[in-house]
Amino acid sequence: MNDSIIKELKNIFKSRLLLEVDDRVSYSYDASFGQYMPDAVVQVLSTEEVVKVVNIAKEHNIPLYPRGASSSLSGGPLPVHKGIVLDFSQWDDTLEIYPEDLIVKVSPGVITDRIHELANQHNLMYAPDPSSSRICTIGGNLAENAGGPRGVKYGVTKDHVLGLEIVTANGDVVKTGGNTVKNVTGYDLTKLIIGSEGTLGIITEATLRLIPKPEDTLTAMVIFEDIVVAGESISKILSSGIHPSKMEILDKNSINRVEDFRQLGLPRDADAILLIEVDGNKKVLHDELNEVKKVLASLNVTNVKIAQTKDEEKELWEVRKLVSPAIVKSGYTKLSEDATVPLSKIPDMFNKVNELKEKYNLNLVIFGHAGDGNLHPNLIINMRDDDEVKRAEKAIDELFKFTISIGGTLSGEHGIGTMKRAYMKEELKEAGLNFQKLIKQALDPQNILNPGKIFPEKDEQRIVLKNE
Repeated sequence: MNDSIIKELKNIFKSRLLLEVDDRVSYSYDASFGQYMPDAVVQVLSTEEVVKVVNIAKEHNIPLYPRGASSSLSGGPLPVHKGIVLDFSQWDDTLEIYPEDLIVKVSPGVITDRIHELANQHNLMYAPDPSSSRICTIGGNLAENAGGPRGVKYGVTKDHVLGLEIVTANGDVVKTGGNTVKNVTGYDLTKLIIGSEGTLGIITEATLRLIPKPEDTLTAMVIFEDIVVAGESISKILSSGIHPSKMEILDKNSINRVEDFRQLGLPRDADAILLIEVDGNKKVLHDELNEVKKVLASLNVTNVKIAQTKDEEKELWEVRKLVSPAIVKSGYTKLSEDATVPLSKIPDMFNKVNELKEKYNLNLVIFGHAGDGNLHPNLIINMRDDDEVKRAEKAIDELFKFTISIGGTLSGEHGIGTMKRAYMKEELKEAGLNFQKLIKQALDPQNILNPGKIFPEKDEQRIVLKNE
């Protein structure tokens, strides 16, 4: 990057322009794999600053990489072609709630949990609840279309966004959607931008939909001797008329990891456990779980434990929260995937994961959001062991292709980024991939917005866990 460009950036950002190697290294990685050094980092605090940076990038053909809290598990913000990283983590000044309209307006750097807390103060709820909500930014949630345990009943991020302000690759400021639930004026550009990972426009503000907070919740833990039966139970419960707010499943490996980590009295010999939460009017919650028990009884499953107090309910959900810290106890690198499959194929996915674990001799567990088929196979890898890395790459390759073959999708909530782009053609086929490329080319003809994401690089055919 030449001196004249640096001077332009310096005039805009002053001390918020980071050029030193030590600073740039901090922006060269996220929670996935790979490390790519940007040429510069700017800490953005306004839409006007984004416009100025886009105009500089457009004039000099410089790649731009929007970045939030760097908690991405897919490589979404990685500056794979150098250029400028736009750090939005400091831009959190707008967090305005309008309770009568059931909306909240936010800057891209607002931590998701702050939205939950503000909504709760007004007896409202922002439904999307990604597991990283204590650290992730809403901008990153929007870019990746984040989900969470409540997705089974309330959907994912895109289902709770009414409007956006974005800066286009041409430097224009565009408003999409609005403040109303119903809005069919023209194309649904809001839905197009959400999940596009910063490749079509840079989000500078969002209007989010809130809903009334459920009166109460009730949780049960179901213990299964056979994981196939656990998979069957999920479809039967959801088709019975009961609509749980959360359904989380853990396989035997996950159960034992958690029990090793924190002795909670979990059933080590269980093939799987299912955590089920229902929410709503407290007068009907026990009736709903009794209906769940009837469905389970039809499958000869009777080991159901219902939380009797809020402390017991909290303890049950602590089991789910402890899975990630439990499986990284070894200190090695964790690769968290989020392949999503039809509900009827959940047992097949569990069996495939166990097969890959044995075939490639890997530390592999699986858990996830059972109610919407969004599963999280997790690999713990010693990145210094080249042979183990190669075995992991082969296992992931098989896992992705198997997921697609049974009617599933590469990603339910983590995004494509760099980690899964090699498999996009496998799922979308050539015509589908080319159609998406046409959208990208129309909105970003210079390819300056987060290049190197979603679309495969030339001749790219597999995941690579180490830079080659």
